[in-house]
Parts: sequence; structure tokens; C-alpha cells
Amino acid sequence: MNIELLPMFPLSSFFSMGAELVLLTLAILVIMLDLFYRKKHLLPWLVIAGTLCSMLVLLNTSHATVFDKMFIVDGYSIFFKLTCLVGVLFTVLLSESYLKVEQLHQGEYYALLLFSSIGMMLMISGGDLIIIYLGLELMALSIYCLVGLLKHDIRSNEAALKYFLTGAFSSAILLYGISLLYGLTGSTELSTLAQKSLSLNLINNISFLLAIGMVVSAFCFKIAAVPFHMWTPDVYEGAPSSITAFMSVAPKAAAFAVLGRVLLVGFADLHVHWGDLLACIAVLTMGIGNIAAIAQKNIKRMLAYSSIAHAGYALLGILTGNSEGLSASMNYLFIYTFMSMGAFAVLIWLCDDDRRGEQLNDYRGLSKTNPLIAVFMLVFLFSLAGLPPTAGFIAKFYLLFAAVHSGYILPVIAAVVFSVVSAYYYLRVVRYMFFEEPQNETILPMSVGMTTALTLAMIAMITLAIFPSFILNYAQKTIIGG
Repeated sequence: MNIELLPMFPLSSFFSMGAELVLLTLAILVIMLDLFYRKKHLLPWLVIAGTLCSMLVLLNTSHATVFDKMFIVDGYSIFFKLTCLVGVLFTVLLSESYLKVEQLHQGEYYALLLFSSIGMMLMISGGDLIIIYLGLELMALSIYCLVGLLKHDIRSNEAALKYFLTGAFSSAILLYGISLLYGLTGSTELSTLAQKSLSLNLINNISFLLAIGMVVSAFCFKIAAVPFHMWTPDVYEGAPSSITAFMSVAPKAAAFAVLGRVLLVGFADLHVHWGDLLACIAVLTMGIGNIAAIAQKNIKRMLAYSSIAHAGYALLGILTGNSEGLSASMNYLFIYTFMSMGAFAVLIWLCDDDRRGEQLNDYRGLSKTNPLIAVFMLVFLFSLAGLPPTAGFIAKFYLLFAAVHSGYILPVIAAVVFSVVSAYYYLRVVRYMFFEEPQNETILPMSVGMTTALTLAMIAMITLAIFPSFILNYAQKTIIGG
């Protein structure tokens, strides 16, 4: 009996996964040190050093397509991987003091954070739907556990269960879509799917369109786009605040990276179908996200709905189906990483034994007790609202310009209207900070990690506002195939 052996890949193929292998080694090292090393306070700095090392390896990785076109290293994947790793770095910096307040176990926390990051990076480099699915599950399973780490908090338990159940449902939809695509084309590799859709004349095939809809729906769940957003407020509120910050940027960026690659590589010829569909989803996402945020008194829930709305803005670049729009989305997601992380940094800084930093009342008179932090929060909120001359305004302008240039006038008008709506709930927090009397005049201490995170976020906001096209130009050079 002949047994067909698995293909033997050259050692050089594994060099293309250098950044992922560094994180894998780091995760195993964290687990071992947590077991046998008593100085737990050194773990976050080890993770930071390892993540910086992974970024350095990533920047020096040659572009290649390896493992029979299943793993792609190009400018596009490197850009999104760096964005995710920036999110990881900020999360670790914010976690240094937060874990002590919540009395969370550091070893499993940092190990799960690293495993989820490896999953994201596999997703981003996936040239085959199977690899994308494996990366997505590694990311998702790790985050399910991270969301439920506050075992003493019923909100955390509920959030983890809700996220697991809805996440499992979205994974099932993705798998069913992949199976349909494989049955119709005989392949799950993206470039082959593009070729087969033309050669087999599947562009108007109902089953083929249904399969694409399922795949798009699964990733719309991961970016929290309407109508797949229902899990977001409860999960964001119940999860540990540092994990909420992480979820708002890194998994979202990874899912956008996959969505862009799948649509612009695998189904580019079907833009006439999915372009209008994404336009409708983007408008609904911006509308429901911003309108629902108005009624929120809990800051984490407000930022959750805000995150939904920002996913709608970022979709404006994807739906154009061209490099101009895609690079604008990449630029927006990178800048959003610093805006969101900065806002969550202030929320986590306000968390102590007496308050959680989650209610509007926690921000009363912050400018009188901690004026510098209030100014920082002001900048982050103005940027999230897209008010000029902040980096958030410039990033949103590039997105709207790309959408208008592609003929999507109505979604752009909707984006402008809902941006005005969003100013209400962002400025409400500003009013509490600057025009209300403080309820608690305690000046909280600032850890090294928190100080570093806030400083880096503020420097990034100022730099990207002064040099608005820096990241956009880099994104245009690293577009798919670059």
C-alpha cells in the first residue's frame, strides 16, 4: 500500500515565521518561569522585551510565500502584525498595575495574551482559508479565557460564556462557508479561488455567493459590525479592563486584515456584489454604534459602542475595493490603536479598591485633582470623535476621501452625520472632567507601565497629527502584494 507522504518544506520556510516563533518561545518561557521563578514582577518586562524582539524580527523578515502558498509574508501582513504587536505592548504596560488591583494570576494571563497574538499573526499571513481559520481559533480560544479571568466577578463569567457561545456560532458559519467554497472550486487557497471563480463562471452562482456571505459574516462578527455586534457591550463591560483595551484594537485589526485580503485577493472580481453589501453594513454599524453609545453611563459600554462605530468607519476603506481605500483603512486602524489604548489607560488608572473607573461619576472634576491626566483624556476623546486638528480627524478624512473617490457618496454622508452624533457622548465625558466638582480628590499613584503607556500614546497622537501622511504613505507602500 502506497502512503503519500506530507510535503517536506525547506528550513528557510520556517524563517518566514520568525516573529511567531519568537512569541511562541516567549509564551512557553513565561509559563515555565511562572512555575519555578518567584519574582513575578519581572514577567511583564520579559513579555515587553520579547514582543519588541518579535517586532524587530518581523521588520527584518524577507517577503515570501511559503508552505505551498498557505503563509504569506508581505508588506501588508507586516503592517498589520506590527499594529497588533503595538496593541500587545500597550496591554502589557497597562496590565502591570491592574493585575495587582484585581489580584489576577500573571503567568496564565501573559501566556494567553501571547497565544492570542500568535493566532492573530497566523490569520494575517494566511493565504489559505484553513490557515486563517486555525489562526482565528487560536486567537479566539485564548481571548475566551482572558475575558473570564475575573472568576469572582459574575459579569466576567457571563461575558466569557456569551462570547464563547456567539464566537462558536460565528466559527461554524465560517467553516460552512469554507466547505461550500471547497466543494465548488476544489481549493481553499485564496489566489486559486479567484482563478476558479472566473474559469468555472461562478460569479453569479447562488451557492458561491452564499459561501462568500458566510465568510464575510464570520469576520464581521470579529470586527463587531452590525448585525453581528450584539456580544460587544456585555463582553467589553465584563472582561478585565486591560483585556477590553486589547480586544478593542488587536483582534479587530487582525480581522480587518483578513477581511481585506480575502475580499481583495480571493473575491476581487465580485466587488459588484460585496461592495454594496459592505456599504449597507458600514452605515448600520456607524449608526447603531453611535446612537446606542449616547445612552451609556458606563464608560466601558460607551467605548464598546464607540468601537462598533469605528469598525463602520474602517469598513469605508475596505468596501471601495481598491488600494486607496485599503491603505486609508490601514492608516485609520493604526491611529485608532493609540486613541483607544490611551482612553482605556485613563480608565484603568482610575481603577482602585474603591472605584472601577467605569462610571461617568468617576471622572467628575478630574481636571482639578489630576489636570495632566484630564488633558490626556481630552486629547484621546477629541481624536476618537474625529475633531480637528487631531490625528483621528485626519485619519477619518482620508477614509471619507477614498470612499467619495470610489463613488460611495451616501455612506460618506452617513459617516459625517454620525461623527457629529458621536461628539455628544465624547464631549459629555469632557464636561464631567472639566466642569463638575470632584467627588473623590484622591491623587492616585502612577506606575511605570501606566506612565509609559500614556506618554507613548500622547506622543503618537501629537506626531501623527503633525505628520498626518506618514503612516498612510507607509501603508500605500505595503499594500497587498507589496
